[in-house]
Amino acid sequence: MTGSPLVPGALNFRDTGGLLAGAARTRPGMLYRSGNLARLDDTGVAALSALGIRRIIDLRADDEVMHEPSRVPSQVRTTRVPLFLGSVASFFAEDIGLAEMYRRIIEHSAAGLVDVVRGVITDQPVLVHCTVGKDRTGVTVAVALAAAGVERDAVVADYARTESLLPVERNRQVVAYLRSLHPEARHLEDLATRSPASVMRELLDDVDARYGSAADYLLAHGMTDDEVAELRRVLLTTPE
Repeated sequence: MTGSPLVPGALNFRDTGGLLAGAARTRPGMLYRSGNLARLDDTGVAALSALGIRRIIDLRADDEVMHEPSRVPSQVRTTRVPLFLGSVASFFAEDIGLAEMYRRIIEHSAAGLVDVVRGVITDQPVLVHCTVGKDRTGVTVAVALAAAGVERDAVVADYARTESLLPVERNRQVVAYLRSLHPEARHLEDLATRSPASVMRELLDDVDARYGSAADYLLAHGMTDDEVAELRRVLLTTPE
């Protein structure tokens, strides 16, 4: 099976609820993340609807959306926030590593990241997704969670979990296809299938070193103190 038990047919779908944030935890059923929604059957569409998701934020580029259009409930609002300045194919052709890709997202797509976080604040439950739910979604969700005060280990673990949720057969087919196009690429398997904890930890450490924190990064790119406070209110709950 390639889909999530929560939403059959959805790649790498999960709830970010239950992550530690000091004395608090992230609220279940508020922020979901996934890969593309092109392979949902009627059962998957119904499951997505049953979660009550009010907004879907799609981080994919135009060509990706055209190639794999989403199947989603008609009542759910979809917002497009493409995060890559180049195409997905360009990263394989250029043979960059995950760390460099993530650095570019942080440096060149800050306005998009702020737009996504504002979307999370505006409507819940909300689903953030890209094609695989690993890189663009991984960086965006990690920044949002870190800015809300989720503990570093929990943010990193949520990112790293993707690797165990990508089906083995999917990985084999994708890697074989990409290898036929880019036979000499050194970073191909990392880009297509892996989510190493060390890469996300280094990225967040670099954000802290340059800005002070993930929240300060968002503030430096246009968010307000009230919006960051609202992000924390929306995503976190303190057990009684």
